Amino acid sequence: MKTVLLTLFALTGADIHLPDGQVLSDATVIIQNDRIAAVGQQIPVPPDAKSIDMSGKIITAGLIDSATTLGLVEIGAVAKSNDTDTGGDPIRAAQRARDSYNPFSAVIPVQRAHGITTVLTAHRGGLVSGQAAAYDLVDSPPAAAPAAILANLGGQKEGSRGSKISMLKELLDDARTYATRKVDVEKNRSRALVASRLDLEAMQPVLAGTIPLHVRVHRRSDIRATLALAQQFKIRIVIVGGAEAWLEANALKKADVPIILNPVANQPYQFDSIHSRDDAAAILSQAGVRVALSTFSAHDVRKLRQWAGNAVRSGMLYADALASITHIPADILGLKDRGRIQAGAVANLVVWNGDPFELATAAEIVIIRGRPVSLKHRQQRLFQRYRTLPVERY
Repeated sequence: MKTVLLTLFALTGADIHLPDGQVLSDATVIIQNDRIAAVGQQIPVPPDAKSIDMSGKIITAGLIDSATTLGLVEIGAVAKSNDTDTGGDPIRAAQRARDSYNPFSAVIPVQRAHGITTVLTAHRGGLVSGQAAAYDLVDSPPAAAPAAILANLGGQKEGSRGSKISMLKELLDDARTYATRKVDVEKNRSRALVASRLDLEAMQPVLAGTIPLHVRVHRRSDIRATLALAQQFKIRIVIVGGAEAWLEANALKKADVPIILNPVANQPYQFDSIHSRDDAAAILSQAGVRVALSTFSAHDVRKLRQWAGNAVRSGMLYADALASITHIPADILGLKDRGRIQAGAVANLVVWNGDPFELATAAEIVIIRGRPVSLKHRQQRLFQRYRTLPVERY
């Protein structure tokens, strides 16, 4: 599709999914600049707006994957194109995903063509991986950076899980000490701290509650330990992974702790996830836990809608599954103006030619920040180049 620059236009006649789960039939959404100006049935289209008939189509908010490495890796096996895990010091709180993110990555257009408009991208590895950043998938500054700090607990190749929890507690305690004694630390008049000045500085927004700590953890006992740590330090946390989190659904609901979950990681592939199951998303959602679904990938982010479809197959309500890849991850990432079709929200939208959870459905139009974006990408070009090959005669 050729990119068209429009400042005021209306998509009319479509079935539009609202954030409350309601579906408006034969409805209109009006987009002005980068925002949604209005949405509803039988609403007037401004006379100076271009009207585009979307009869028979479905419009949803742009899809959001809240746990990716998109933009940090081109080819996993090529070290110089892979910035996902730097190794070294276990505490890397000062490491910023925005410094590694490549908005021109050839991997991004492939995901965008499947309705992905926003992602959280972050490094991996270590006890604390660093600062995650949220991006709309166009060449633009981050929507939020930092959006979270990432930590990794649970079973370890070296050392005990208890030692990792202890080190994370020490980091949080030292960061709190550093906040009140910066001058003493700078002049070397304090006890030795567990992390560098930049790492301790990077932890301050977590202690202040302005961004959450995303904790990658699976085992039920480790989830309990993580909830206790959050209560001890009065910080906001998000459980990431959480294969056994369904067993602690009531505790997560009571603590108002959301979870980012891969609904197809439903096999006990490690000892930390012995009790994983395919209906975990449904159980957590029905218990009132805010569930965001993720592919935990870079190259497979495009499969997010299929992951949501699998969650529906396993018992998750359709509206909850759509919410788990639109406005719930937006809220978790502090992007209250994304992931929803309502007046004032950022105009990140997708026009589908069928049910977005069906494999055969395609995104016909993807709009990011009020602009339709090209759906062309490298995989299409390769397909076109090699779909017909000359016949070699021997």
